[in-house]
Amino acid sequence: MIKMMRSARFVFFSACLGILLFGITLITLGSVAPAIQHKFHLDALSSGTLFSILPFGILGGSLVFGPIADRHGYKVILLFSCIAMFIGFQGIAYAASITILKVCVFFFGFGGGAINGATNALVSDISSENKAANLSILGVFFAVGALGMPFMLGLLEKHFSVQTIVSAIGYLTLLFAFLLLFVSFPKAKQLQGVSLARVFQLLKDDLLLFIAFFLFCQSGFEGIINNWTTIYLMDKSDIEISKALYALSLYVAGIAVTRVILGTVLKKISSKTVLMISIVILSVGTVVLHFGESYFISVTGLILIGAGIAAGFPVMLGLVGARYTDVSGTAFSVVISISLVGNIIVNYGMGILAQYYGIGHLTTLASALALVMFFFSIIIFRKLNSKTINPK
Repeated sequence: MIKMMRSARFVFFSACLGILLFGITLITLGSVAPAIQHKFHLDALSSGTLFSILPFGILGGSLVFGPIADRHGYKVILLFSCIAMFIGFQGIAYAASITILKVCVFFFGFGGGAINGATNALVSDISSENKAANLSILGVFFAVGALGMPFMLGLLEKHFSVQTIVSAIGYLTLLFAFLLLFVSFPKAKQLQGVSLARVFQLLKDDLLLFIAFFLFCQSGFEGIINNWTTIYLMDKSDIEISKALYALSLYVAGIAVTRVILGTVLKKISSKTVLMISIVILSVGTVVLHFGESYFISVTGLILIGAGIAAGFPVMLGLVGARYTDVSGTAFSVVISISLVGNIIVNYGMGILAQYYGIGHLTTLASALALVMFFFSIIIFRKLNSKTINPK
C-alpha cells in the first residue's frame, strides 16, 4: 500500500512538471514577440497571423490526446508532446524563415495542448477521491510556469540572447521526457481503442455538454481578461503599460494562491458550494473593475476575479473524471477542446465589441459570461443530483 501511494505521488509530481511546461509554453510566444518581430520584420497584421496559429495548435493537441491516452496509456502521449514542444522551442529560437517558424509554432501549441489535457486527465485518474482538490493543486503549477517565463527572460536577457534562453528552456522538455521513461503510469483503459459509438454517446450526453459549455464560457472569460485587460486599464485609467502588466500579474497570482487554498478547501466543502461562492466572487470582482476609478481599486477587482475564476476548471474536470472513468481521456478531450473554442470565439467577439463600441465593454461581456456560468452550474448540479452522482 505504501509503495502504491509513493508511486501515485511520483505520477502526480510528473503531471505537475508537465503542466508547468504548458504554462511556460502558453506565455513564451508573447514574451519573445518583440524579438520575433524584429528578426522577421513583421508588422502588426503578420504578427497577429503568427500568434493565431498557437491556439489552433493547442486545440489540435487537445482533440487527440484523450483517445491516444485511453488506447495507449499516458506515457506515449506525454513523450510525443515533449518532442513536439522541443521542436517548437527550437523553431522559435532559430527558425530561418517565417514558414518554418509557423510550422514550429503549431508543433509548439500542439504539444502544449496535448500535455495540458493529458496531465489533467492523469491526475483525475490517479485520484480515487478529492479529484477537484488535486486538480486545483495541479493548476498552481500552470500559474507558476506562466508567471515564471517573463521573470526568467527579464532575469537572463542581460546575460544571454533571447534565442539562447528559449532554446535552453526547450531542452527542459527533453529532460522531462527522459524522466517520464522511469514513471509507471496507469494502464490503458481501452486496449481496443475508443469506438466511434462511445464517442457519439459522449457527444450526446447532455451533462457532459453542459460542463463543456460552462468551460467554454470560463475559458472565454479567462481569454478576454488575459488579452484585453492591459488595454482596458490603459484606456480607462491612463496608466503606463508596465503598471497594467503588473496588475495582470496580480490577477494570475490571485488564481495561483486561491488554487493552493482550494487544494484543502475542496476536501472539506462540496464542489457545488465552492463553485457558487467562486462565481459570486468573480461577479463582484467584475463589478469592482467596472466601477473602480483608481488603479488600486481596479487591481483589487482583478485579484477578486482571479480568486473567483480559480475553481471552475478543477471542479468541472473533477466531475468529468468521476463520471466517465472508462474513457476519461476522451471525455477530457471533448470538454477541453470545446473550452478552447470558447476562448477563440469570445476573444474574437471581444475584438469586434472593442472596435465598434469601445474597450469599456470588456466588463459587460465578462459579466454576461459570469451570469451564463452561474445558470450552467445550477443545471449541472441538478443533473448530477438526479443521477445520484456525488459531485465532490
